[in-house]
Amino acid sequence: MLVSDRIEAQLPGWRERVNRLRGSCGDFKVCDVTISQIYSGIRGVQIQVSDISHVDPYEGLRLRGYTVSELLKLLPKAPNSDMPLAGGLYYLLLCDELPTQAEADWVENEWKKRCLIPTYVFNVLRRLPKETHPMTLFSIGITALQRESVFAKAYESGLIKSDYWRYYLEDALNLTAKLPGLAAFIYNLKYQDGITLPASPTLDWSANFAHMIDRTGDPAYHDLCRLFFFLHSDHEGGNVSAHTAHLVSSALSDVYLSSAAGINGLAGPLHGLANQECLKWLLTVRDHFGGLPEQEDLRAYLWETLNNGGLIPGYGHGVLRTTDPRFTAQMEFARKNFPEDELIQLVELIYNTLPPILKEQGKVSNPWPNVDAINGALQYHFGVKEFDFYTVLFGVSRIMGLTAHAVWARALNKPIERPKSLTTEMLESMVVTCES
Repeated sequence: MLVSDRIEAQLPGWRERVNRLRGSCGDFKVCDVTISQIYSGIRGVQIQVSDISHVDPYEGLRLRGYTVSELLKLLPKAPNSDMPLAGGLYYLLLCDELPTQAEADWVENEWKKRCLIPTYVFNVLRRLPKETHPMTLFSIGITALQRESVFAKAYESGLIKSDYWRYYLEDALNLTAKLPGLAAFIYNLKYQDGITLPASPTLDWSANFAHMIDRTGDPAYHDLCRLFFFLHSDHEGGNVSAHTAHLVSSALSDVYLSSAAGINGLAGPLHGLANQECLKWLLTVRDHFGGLPEQEDLRAYLWETLNNGGLIPGYGHGVLRTTDPRFTAQMEFARKNFPEDELIQLVELIYNTLPPILKEQGKVSNPWPNVDAINGALQYHFGVKEFDFYTVLFGVSRIMGLTAHAVWARALNKPIERPKSLTTEMLESMVVTCES
């Protein structure tokens, strides 16, 4: 059964649930918002529904109800690999059902049919200055592809609202199919003298990125791409990239425009760029000690950094109150494949040293590592050492989640987002009234 058939079969039940909540339960108050929350970026305020993923403070990311460790076991695997196929993951995100091997292969084959990127997109990117940031190139590439939007063309011709999601789904499959090729083109354009390698018909979506940047001879890097793209695919709907994409999509901007908007949010130093900041800091620590330090020396260094007002990137999380399972999955991958790597050994030493220090300092609510604490070190091991490219890999993965949310937002007829703003004077008046 096609993905569209699976979604269509579920829609009556989902629409009934949503209509009941909006109708008979519409006045039920979920939460109150304080002035402090308003001025703190509405952090933690419950304003969205995300059935595709959820972050539990103590279990970490759940995709369609499954934990990271469960899905690493349950999702169909790539041939000769113990890592999951991205096609199976995307099927799960879209259909809310664990796929069979045949269903995962169906998505992979659809991607292969749709993966060709129009030449004009490459020409646009080639004409930009050489120093253009990879994330800018990635965003522009996605925006240039908007000319291909099935939804935009059909909307101009006239569509009924209940069919919007079908065209969003077509756009979602078309865009996601092209992401590894677009990312590889950008990498090669920036760092490998513009070499071009076509996708291999025998490789899966994730491994093809490795192939197209000329890492064909290293199966372990193929597996890292499979793991990385799986781990970063979605993370609730409230983070900057997800919320931005949802907001833009709510105006019926198509999948290309809304995904490009999300990617622009991901490019921020406080969001997707955090992974490269973590790697820069790791290399600084390694160079400071001239290699792997003794634990006592590292402990003194970490205390000195904190006492001098410095920050240690990669630790803490806005939601999690435990070690990020995505960190754990990548740490286990590194231990299995290259335990002798000095940078990985440093990551593990910091993991064994820093949390007790942060607990003793008492300034953070979560002293444990997030996924960024190890991301860059893994790429660095395989020779992908261009820090500013790492967030493009993050974006390739995250667009799976962004597009799945967009398809379901249209399927459930979610309206345009339009929260109300207040003036400072209004807030001051409310406080005076309350105090009196």
